[in-house]
Amino acid sequence: MMRAEPIRSLSARDLHYELQKLYAAYAECIDDGDLEQWPEFFTEACLYKIVPRENYDRNLPLAIWLSESKGMLKDRVVTIRQTSMYAPRYMRHLISGISARDWQGDVLAVQANYLVLETLMNEFTRVFNAGRYIDQIVVENDRLKFKQKLCVFDSVIVPNTLVFPI
Repeated sequence: MMRAEPIRSLSARDLHYELQKLYAAYAECIDDGDLEQWPEFFTEACLYKIVPRENYDRNLPLAIWLSESKGMLKDRVVTIRQTSMYAPRYMRHLISGISARDWQGDVLAVQANYLVLETLMNEFTRVFNAGRYIDQIVVENDRLKFKQKLCVFDSVIVPNTLVFPI
C-alpha cells in the first residue's frame, strides 16, 4: 500500500483511488459476512459510532452503537456470531461520493454517502439504512485504516434489526 509520509504527496486521483479501494473492501467484508475481518479495518484505538442525524446535528451524545476500540469491535463480532438471534439476511452496502476533506496532522478527514439494503429470506429487498460516513483515516502498517467512523443515518427512526455493522 503506502507509508504515512507519501500519502500526502499522492495526486488527488491516486488518493481517490486508494480511498475507493478501502471503502469497496470495507463494504465487501460486511456484505460477504466476513465479520471476523471487519475490525481489521480499524486502528487499535478507534471510534465506531452509529448515530441519528438529528443527534449528530445537535451534538447529542446518544448513539445506537458505540465502540471505542478495536477490542470492542471484536467483542461485537463474537456477540453477533455466538449469542445474537436474528433471521437470516443479506446486506448490501452501496457507497458513493467519497470525498477527502482535509488533513489534521497525519489524519485525513473523509466523507462518503452510504445506502444499506437488506434482504430477508422470502421478502423483497428493502432500504435498511441511508446516511453518510464521517471518517478519520490514518496509515498504519502500510494500510489505510479508520481511526474514526461515524455512521450518521438520515432517518429519525432507529432500525430495530441492527445486527451487522453499517
